[in-house]
Amino acid sequence: MKSYEALKKAEEMELDLVEVAPAADPPVCRIMDFNKYKYEQKKKQREAKKHQKQSQLKEIRFKSRIDKHDLEIKLNRAKEFLSEGNKVKITLMFRGRALAHKDIGEQLLDNVIESLEEVAHIDRDKRWEGNNLTVIMAPGVNKKAKDNKKEEKGDSDAKGQDT
Repeated sequence: MKSYEALKKAEEMELDLVEVAPAADPPVCRIMDFNKYKYEQKKKQREAKKHQKQSQLKEIRFKSRIDKHDLEIKLNRAKEFLSEGNKVKITLMFRGRALAHKDIGEQLLDNVIESLEEVAHIDRDKRWEGNNLTVIMAPGVNKKAKDNKKEEKGDSDAKGQDT
């Protein structure tokens, strides 16, 4: 159809003539309500955004002199956050005399990281932020932890066969 005929037909129908494929020979056009088309496209984009999961950064804070049971509760809470798909920022706070014993705090943080390795991996390594030692863990199993578990299973199987 000639372009002037298509324009005339679109005007009669009170619609728009929209060029769909300008690179084609001859160019391809469609008669449609362009405003309605744009509205439907925006609606599809909004619907797609609704179904996307946005992860948040949750924070777990404690001091180096935390009791064993309190630490277990905090670790369980961190595991919940990770299972929901959120990242977890673990903050170890140092105040007063605790700053003289940074090695104790670092050892505690290493134990925390080790206990969370089965459900998370390190997203950002240990870092000092003022008087706080922080690490960010993201959901997903650490590849090194998987390899270590496989090696342990292999070692235990070999030991069982020797005896």
